[in-house]
Amino acid sequence: MSYSHQTVGSGSRAARRTFEFGRTHVVRPKGKHQATIVWLHGLGDNGSRCSVVNTHRQSKVKQIKWICPTAPTRPVAILGGFPCTAWFDVGELSDDGPEDWEGLDASAAHIANLLSTEPADVKVGIGGFSMGAAVALYSATCCALGRYGNGIPYYVNLRAVVGLSGWLPGSRLGHYTVPKEMDEVCNWLTARLGLEGSRA
Repeated sequence: MSYSHQTVGSGSRAARRTFEFGRTHVVRPKGKHQATIVWLHGLGDNGSRCSVVNTHRQSKVKQIKWICPTAPTRPVAILGGFPCTAWFDVGELSDDGPEDWEGLDASAAHIANLLSTEPADVKVGIGGFSMGAAVALYSATCCALGRYGNGIPYYVNLRAVVGLSGWLPGSRLGHYTVPKEMDEVCNWLTARLGLEGSRA
């Protein structure tokens, strides 16, 4: 499936990029269909490998339908322009690195389109690993704001978002740990493990 995305550059011309998404794999629920999760792979991976993993999850969560799309193949700047499957272009992982808002919006729109055909009584969500987690978190932001970064309305009501080993694009927070958060983690571990001689 392809998506066109228009951006306005310098002057009065509008630039248009088309994104060709790869094959989408679906793992049907083994029980009553109560939820649908779009699961997004990381950089260089594909939906087929995610669907194999999610097939194994069916024994624990039989009510979930898993949709595992494949990102477009595109040149990726952080890899020296090497083409691979990527939900958006990544130039550098730094606080002031550029973001590919056009690619993020196109990927979020593709995912929303996959979820838009689900029955009204089915809860929908998005999850992913690494770059897939970044797109899931970006989609959650679009849902909360009610619009994509380009201003087009976001119409899917996400009920769950999961991000594994990812980041929030545009947050400029990097992968830092706030000392207060670490204190909270230490307090939780102390209480949970019943450690003696430690302050809670």
